[in-house]
Amino acid sequence: MKIGELADKTGMAPSAIRFYEQSGLLPAPERGANGYRVYTEAALKRLQLIQIAQNLGFSLDSLRSAFAGCEVFSADDLLERLDGRVREIDQLMAGLRAQRRDLTDLRATLRQTWAAGECMDPATLAESMATTRNKVARPSRPQKELETSVHASKGMRGAGFRQR
Repeated sequence: MKIGELADKTGMAPSAIRFYEQSGLLPAPERGANGYRVYTEAALKRLQLIQIAQNLGFSLDSLRSAFAGCEVFSADDLLERLDGRVREIDQLMAGLRAQRRDLTDLRATLRQTWAAGECMDPATLAESMATTRNKVARPSRPQKELETSVHASKGMRGAGFRQR
């Protein structure tokens, strides 16, 4: 099949197919007498695998290494790669949960500071966030001490964050 037919079957643009070919993800096709690329069903299946893998978040580099020297994955290899991707997702989710917690803590801190009519400078804000992060990791400071350090910037209006 020609590149246009392959593009129709995969829903990919011909330029994407050529990119995958140039980047080593898709083996170079045979050429017809007219010089046109002639793709096989194997190329169609490879592109479908690439689409599935990309939808699952696999990088092109990981696909390139997976395809290197093999046409078919062993069951163990495939399961190992899927397990690895699940671990990556778990790490990403943990990072996002931590960022979300930091954002909600920052919002609460700013609201408390502004409600007290104060301004918080970036250095105090950074210290507050580090303290909160450490508190989540290993609780050590009583809440009253944390609140005192959060509001320690009273009167610092020049480079601070204030409610508008």
